Amino acid sequence: MTIADVPQAVIKAAQQGDRVALEKVLQGVQDRIYNLARRILVNPDDASEATQEILIRILTKLSTYRAESAFSTWAHRIAIRHILSAKKLRDRDPGLTFEMFAADLESGLVADPPEAPDEALLLNELRVSCTMAMLLCLSMDLRLAYVLGDVFELDQSEACAILELQPATYRKRLSRARAEVIAFTSRHCGLVSENTKCLCPRRLPAAIQAGRVQPGAYPNSAGSRLSYADARDEIGAVVEDLKTFKLQQAVPRRDCPQDIRSELTRILSPGR
Repeated sequence: MTIADVPQAVIKAAQQGDRVALEKVLQGVQDRIYNLARRILVNPDDASEATQEILIRILTKLSTYRAESAFSTWAHRIAIRHILSAKKLRDRDPGLTFEMFAADLESGLVADPPEAPDEALLLNELRVSCTMAMLLCLSMDLRLAYVLGDVFELDQSEACAILELQPATYRKRLSRARAEVIAFTSRHCGLVSENTKCLCPRRLPAAIQAGRVQPGAYPNSAGSRLSYADARDEIGAVVEDLKTFKLQQAVPRRDCPQDIRSELTRILSPGR
């Protein structure tokens, strides 16, 4: 069951305290909320912490849902409000800019890099990690519009309802975010443009040395349907205007971590 598939009958039963229905509601929303948090916050620990807090908020506020909008819209809105209002999340934002990110990418590039152990896996981890991290260079308002519009491909009406924006404001933010991301990838991402200094194999030695990726650890790319070579071929096969979109779409979706599921099951257990 996905967030869009949670039946109204299940939601009504959950609002009346049915534990099985509550678990079904959580099952329907947890993966989407986790992936939303990952793409907005990037840091996996921040995303996990935010996801658990958001899911608890959804549970505690479920009685206020009046079906005046789709349940998915309501749940997304709770998630976005939490991310925007949680001071601890704002304080952890790295304040990254595209200029800072570009300088980091181009430092330590190796023209003829030696082959690394598990190179194929490391290259894929570097691809996914870099693709996710570049969105941190967007201001939060632009990042939210970009994630909803181009990462999750929500239609304008739903995105506006979630962000509580007028359509003209949302379109302006999405257009600006797209322009900034496309401009950056066109100048600095070797998967999008052949005329760039940075290419994942050239960047890999410096990324390993800096601890950006670590042999044997693939937290962002584990379970990806695409290898680095597959992603390179898919991105290369589309026209220029779609390359950056394809790059972002090649980031794998993840299941909500089991420890979050377990904690929420504990919270729902009778006797609490």
